[in-house]
Amino acid sequence: MNTLEYVLDPALRGVFLPAFVAGLGLVVCTALLSPLVVLRRLAFVGQGVSHAALGGIGLAVLAGLSFSGTGLGSVGFYGVVLAFCVGASLLIARMSARREGGRSDEADTSIGIVLVAAMAVGVIALQLAHARGVRNLPAWESVLFGSIVSVGWVDAAVAWGLAVVVAGVLWWGRRSVVFWAFDEPAAAAFGVRGGLVRDVLFVLLAVTIVVAMKLVGVVLATALLVAPAAAALRLSARLGPVVVLSAAVSFVSLVGGLVLSMEMDLPPGACVVAALVVAYGVARGVGRV
Repeated sequence: MNTLEYVLDPALRGVFLPAFVAGLGLVVCTALLSPLVVLRRLAFVGQGVSHAALGGIGLAVLAGLSFSGTGLGSVGFYGVVLAFCVGASLLIARMSARREGGRSDEADTSIGIVLVAAMAVGVIALQLAHARGVRNLPAWESVLFGSIVSVGWVDAAVAWGLAVVVAGVLWWGRRSVVFWAFDEPAAAAFGVRGGLVRDVLFVLLAVTIVVAMKLVGVVLATALLVAPAAAALRLSARLGPVVVLSAAVSFVSLVGGLVLSMEMDLPPGACVVAALVVAYGVARGVGRV
């Protein structure tokens, strides 16, 4: 079995293990954020921010920063992408904030505008970089669907650092976040600053998507923020069990997706998402029973 070769061979283990450890860090992040994304119906927000990463990638490449390298060039690259995604997420938050007498289509409209604008910026910047003769342009497959071979121990450390930050921020503001997630108008009446909670949540989503970008790509990163809680909510209606089940779904899907990728020689990001979809289907069936 290819999986056993990866686990037992020291050379192959060096390729597989960092990605697995980084994936575990992402499991913690998505287990905590996914229920909020689903409860607040922010799936399209995640999609918009993930596509906005293309704009940041284009600007970083145009500035001569490396997508797949290591060291300061790689740090600078992801710093530009992160800044662009955080800016896009805060812009979406501001544009989609409910006005007095609110409109339900405001959020979708703002996300759509930011999404297409960011993608246009990314494509134009990449084309300009190509015209200027910039070398080592990122392959579209790696950008969209991730690359397991490019995940190193630094990425794993970043993923776990993010997990600690996400857990700490959500624990510190847990009462306000949960109140806002379930009943925003009532939370505002009790003094919860809904705008601040929304901004913090959107920033955490942006950072998580950028960190997940190397493993599963910008397009598939959204699935990690939606599918786990969507499956968990089919099995429980209580927030605590939903978080635990969300983590379990993410973990099983990560392991199953990586094993499928190694056994069938398929893209790891797509395999992880396929496992998430299967987990959601199973949870939906069990929930009906």
